[in-house]
Amino acid sequence: MREPLAQRARPPLEAHLRGARERGRKLLVPYVTGGFREDWPAFLAAMAAAGADAIEVGLPFSDPMMDGPAIQEASARALQRGTTPTSVLGEVTEADVDVPLVVMTYANLVLRAGTKRFASELAGAGVGGAIVPDLPLEESSEWEADAAAAGVATVLLVAPVTPDGRLGSICQRSHGFVYGVNLMGVTGERESLAASSSVLAKRLKAATDKPVVMGFGISGPEQAVAAAEHADGVVIASALMRLALDGAGPDDVGERVAAVRAALG
Repeated sequence: MREPLAQRARPPLEAHLRGARERGRKLLVPYVTGGFREDWPAFLAAMAAAGADAIEVGLPFSDPMMDGPAIQEASARALQRGTTPTSVLGEVTEADVDVPLVVMTYANLVLRAGTKRFASELAGAGVGGAIVPDLPLEESSEWEADAAAAGVATVLLVAPVTPDGRLGSICQRSHGFVYGVNLMGVTGERESLAASSSVLAKRLKAATDKPVVMGFGISGPEQAVAAAEHADGVVIASALMRLALDGAGPDDVGERVAAVRAALG
């Protein structure tokens, strides 16, 4: 019987991304909401096959304050199906995907489980990183320590308005990669890339040698290339979830990821 991928160990998040960057590759991190439909793990496989360097998996939450309409709808559908963090992580454990996986969640779920237990559950599922955007830097030390002890990288976000001193602290404490937020607002598709994206990317690249990945508002290949010009790569989320919510299957979403991959080089 084939051993689950998680037990065979997916590659460490930061080392994997650094290695790809050193080979001259722009990083691509697509997103999927766990449990939004029954066959959702097939999207992981399709994204990996299409050239993802890591994949972000959202744990559905009833009040996803950082997320726009597409991911809110995906979370609502997942919750209506009875999806829980435990069910998502169980399916992640079995997923035949050999790129790092990063969970995106909210502090309520982390704190309800307890930081040590939650970190252990992520590690047990083969998850290499976690994004908890509503956990303030001043209150995240316990989570960061327990995550690090479990081998889970804490990925921190930097906004366009983050002052230089705080930006430096976030870069120092972020692991896996530093997540640059292209714009002030929630996730979602945009017609054009915010001007603040390139400014923030340059600030981050001047402050850290960790991989810098930009996200929020990236809808397709052209915007991905623009966002990655001064950064190491991009996250693409809402545009993919909108496709899937409108009926696209894993192969269709994989084709969109492959198009972004081809454009990034």
